[in-house]
Amino acid sequence: MILTVDIPFEYFQVVYLITDVDQKPFMVIGVECYADGGVLIKLQNEKNTSLHYIGEISEEKVHSIS
Repeated sequence: MILTVDIPFEYFQVVYLITDVDQKPFMVIGVECYADGGVLIKLQNEKNTSLHYIGEISEEKVHSIS
């Protein structure tokens, strides 16, 4: 079985978390897919590696967080 997943980001693209008040840049370093259909994007910055849903990630800095 071959699984193809389309995500709106490229590997090594710089992105931002919409919930990050400091708007520090992260780099896309991976994708994790699960049997239930879930997809998480693996991000890394200078100190951390973390997994996030696509909806948590922005290609541009978020100027106002509600």
